[in-house]
Amino acid sequence: MIPGQHDLVLLSTNIIRSTLLLLALSLASVRAQSPIFGQCGGQNWPGPFTCATGSVCVFQNPFYSQCVPGTATTPPPTTTTGATTTPAKSTTTTVKSTTSTASVPVLTAFVKTSGTKFTLNGAPYTLVGSNAYWLPLMGSSTGYSSADLNTAFNDLSAVARPPGFNEVTNSNGGVPFFHLWSGSTATVNTAATGLGSLDNVIAAAKAHGIRLIVTLTNNWSDYGGMDIYTAQILGSGQFHDLFYTNPTIIAAFKTYVQAVVTRYANDPTTMPRCAGSNTAASSTCDTTTITTWASNISAFIKSIDKNHLVAIGDEGFFNEPGSHNFDFVYQGTLGIDFAANMQISTLDFGTFHESWGENADVETWGVQWITDHATVMASTNKPAIMEEFGITDATRNATYATWYQTVISTGVTGDLIWQAGSTLSNGQTPYDGYMIFPTDPVYQLIKSHAAALKARG
Repeated sequence: MIPGQHDLVLLSTNIIRSTLLLLALSLASVRAQSPIFGQCGGQNWPGPFTCATGSVCVFQNPFYSQCVPGTATTPPPTTTTGATTTPAKSTTTTVKSTTSTASVPVLTAFVKTSGTKFTLNGAPYTLVGSNAYWLPLMGSSTGYSSADLNTAFNDLSAVARPPGFNEVTNSNGGVPFFHLWSGSTATVNTAATGLGSLDNVIAAAKAHGIRLIVTLTNNWSDYGGMDIYTAQILGSGQFHDLFYTNPTIIAAFKTYVQAVVTRYANDPTTMPRCAGSNTAASSTCDTTTITTWASNISAFIKSIDKNHLVAIGDEGFFNEPGSHNFDFVYQGTLGIDFAANMQISTLDFGTFHESWGENADVETWGVQWITDHATVMASTNKPAIMEEFGITDATRNATYATWYQTVISTGVTGDLIWQAGSTLSNGQTPYDGYMIFPTDPVYQLIKSHAAALKARG
C-alpha cells in the first residue's frame, strides 16, 4: 500500500502474496488455534479463541474477531461471555504488519459528505475503486479461504463494491447464501455459510485498509434479487415492479435490510449502504414509484443506522422526454428520475452506471453521460459516482482514459470500474468479459487515475 494514501489503488507484489499463502498453509495444521486471518471469536463461534504464532485476535464486530498478523504487547484484547467476543477496555494491542512495509490505515472513522465531496475526519476522501461481485459469493460453501481473501484484497482497489445479498430457495448450491426462502417465509442465514462469509470479507477488507460499498438487493435475477421476493410472496410470474409497491414485500425486504445493516452499523469498513443494484422498473412503472420507494427505504435505513451513507445504487436514467434525440435512457421509461432522486433528503449521494455502449460512438456518448450527471450533481450539491462502467471492444483502454479524464474535469465525485479480478488458489475469479486483472494495462490506468482524482480534491 502507498504510505498515507489509503484512498488510492492498493497494489501488491507476487512476493507478498506468495509469502502470505505459504504462511497460511504452514499454520493451517496447528491444532486448537485459528490461522492468520482466520476467525477467533464472535457470537455463537464454536471454534478456537487463540491465534497461531505471529498473529493476535482482534475484535471486528460482535459477530466476528479475526487473527491479524502482528504481536501483542499484552494478552489478546478479548473477553468472552458465552460465544460473544468483545474487546477488553483495559488492554491495548499493537499490531505490526508482516505483509508489507507500508502502513495499513486503521479504519475507525466513518466517511461523510460535504457538498459534492466525500470526507473522512473532515478532510477530502477520494472514492475510486472497483466492483467485485464475486466477493463473497464464490469459493467454498463458506466463502474464500483466509489466504485467498488476503490475495484478493491485495489485488483490489481502496474502495470495493461486493453484494450483501444472495437469495436462494435451496441451500445446496455450494456457495454462501444470506437469505433462504421456504414458500413466502425467508430466514436470514447468519452462519458461516451465510453472513459469516460476509463477516470474513469485511474483516479482511479492514485488515487491508479497504472500504466496501455493500448492496442489499439486485434489480436482475442474479443472486435472487428482487424477483425472488415477488415470486415467493405473490407467486411465480408476478410483475417485477410489485417489489416497490406491495406492502408485504416491502416489509420482508426491510426485515432483511435490518438484519444486515444493524450487524455492521458500528463498523466503518462498510462505507455506504446501497439499497439496490441497477435499480429500475419496467415501462409501465411511473418514475414516482421508485422515487417513493427510495424515500421509504432510505429513511428506514437511516432510522436504524446513523453512521453510514445511503444510496439507491441505480443506473442514473433521466426523465427528460423528447431530449437527446429520444435516446431511451433519457426518456423516463425505465422508472428512474435521477434528478428527482438526488433531491431525496435521506439519500446521501447519487449513482449512475455507464450504460455499456448505448451508442455506436461509445466514447463520445459516455462523455456526455458523465457530463449530464455532473450537472445534476452540482445543482443538488450532493456527491455522485459512476458506480459501474465497462466495455469490451478494442477501444477499451483509450475510452476508459477519456472517461476518467471526464470524471476529473466535470467534478464527478468518484468511480468504480466493472470489475476487478484476482488469481486465487483455485484459479482466476470468474471472467465475465469485463474483468480487470493486475496484469492488465487498465490496472495501471486505474492507479494513475486514482492519483489524479486525489490531486484534484
